[in-house]
Amino acid sequence: MPIQAGQRMPAGVLKTMSAEGPKDVQTEELFKGKTVVLFSVPGAFTPTCDAKHLPGFVQLADQLRAKGVDLIACMAVNDVFVMNAWGKASGVADKVMMLADGNGEYAKALGLELDGRAFGMGLRGQRFALVVKDGLVQHANVEAPGQFKVSAAEHVLSQL
Repeated sequence: MPIQAGQRMPAGVLKTMSAEGPKDVQTEELFKGKTVVLFSVPGAFTPTCDAKHLPGFVQLADQLRAKGVDLIACMAVNDVFVMNAWGKASGVADKVMMLADGNGEYAKALGLELDGRAFGMGLRGQRFALVVKDGLVQHANVEAPGQFKVSAAEHVLSQL
């Protein structure tokens, strides 16, 4: 069952790129004591993800932070090197933390995996945006297949 508002985020490990190379990110630490917007895309560099989803959060990062968001994080079932390259190509700088869920284990733990094998993409994560406060989901915005509305940065901003 997909994660819902009012539920605690599951434990897991994601990866991000640091100056020293790939680094594990424990989700307990990621969410502890902070308000975090975690949004997920089916894949780095894919059309909607690259043209609208990630850029929206980069553009509205300051407004989201002004509403009390401590961290904005983008997750995809891609490897850490692809997520790092996508972040650089998209100019995220320090506005969005790029997180790799390389094997899709965290997407599965959230109940938000996506079978993209029909499109040659394998198993991925669904498009969603979660607002998490100290590990507890405040808003769970999961897109219907083929949609891009409730996980958009503008919609998340309207919820804060």
